[in-house]
Amino acid sequence: MNGLSEIQLQSGVRLVYEDAGPAQAPCILMISGLGQQLVDWPDSLMTGLQSRGFRTLRFDNRDCGLSSRIDSASVNVRTEVMRQMVGLPVRAPYNLTDMADDAAGLLDALNIESAHVVGASMGGMIAQLVAAGRAHRTRSLTSIMSSSGATRFRFHFTPAVRALMTPPPRQASQAQLLDHLERIWTLIGSPGLQGPRQALRARLQASLERAHDPAATARQLLAIMANGDRRPLLKGIQVPSLVIHGEVDPLVPIAAGRDTAAHIPGARFIGVAGMGHDFPEPLIAGLVNDITRHCQQADA
Repeated sequence: MNGLSEIQLQSGVRLVYEDAGPAQAPCILMISGLGQQLVDWPDSLMTGLQSRGFRTLRFDNRDCGLSSRIDSASVNVRTEVMRQMVGLPVRAPYNLTDMADDAAGLLDALNIESAHVVGASMGGMIAQLVAAGRAHRTRSLTSIMSSSGATRFRFHFTPAVRALMTPPPRQASQAQLLDHLERIWTLIGSPGLQGPRQALRARLQASLERAHDPAATARQLLAIMANGDRRPLLKGIQVPSLVIHGEVDPLVPIAAGRDTAAHIPGARFIGVAGMGHDFPEPLIAGLVNDITRHCQQADA
């Protein structure tokens, strides 16, 4: 089952995915964050989940990696941020609900009746929508380094946020793009837990070579902005839920994670010491333990 495959959903969206682990085992559906490809989930996390007896399914979201690009007119994220700040609707070619439909559509296409749904950052937002709208397909929910969409967490202009919103130089060379991404990940990563600089650059280089599409990432950002406040939906989630958040996340504050957990009935919250907005290798074993324990308890 290892290796990449692709499938076209009934909606016409084409998704590239990796299905790994025991075919008959409970499935964990992994949903990536903004601009993050399926290969950006650490391999150690994936193999750790598989070694605990789970089948893992990770995929490139629409407008990312090797999956479909969504044709649309040119969008200006800064303009839409200003519109949102003054109370005007965000103009987006799709929203997070459409991306949740993609995730559920992948389960349908692979004849997977239900899955544990795990999402990070934007992926956590999508996972929340899957759990809220498809309880019968969701064995459990794990939302990592994400938020509820509450207004007070939307305009959190830290240096990390500003770096993320700053585009690379026009006509940037591959070396300039690599430097740009390194600056972003150095700012949003876990302080004191990041690996050697060469390892980070090698990982970013591999992602750049696989796929790089800033306009597509901008459309994903608009999807987040267009989705709004999910707290009313979170209150209706009835599946076992876990919220994990880094205590030193410079991009999405830990208060956003606590707020998410507070609005999901019965949700358990875990704050991870030293964790920023990434998955540093020293924390992987603990995350594997937290996620698998939650999934096993949900299945029990």
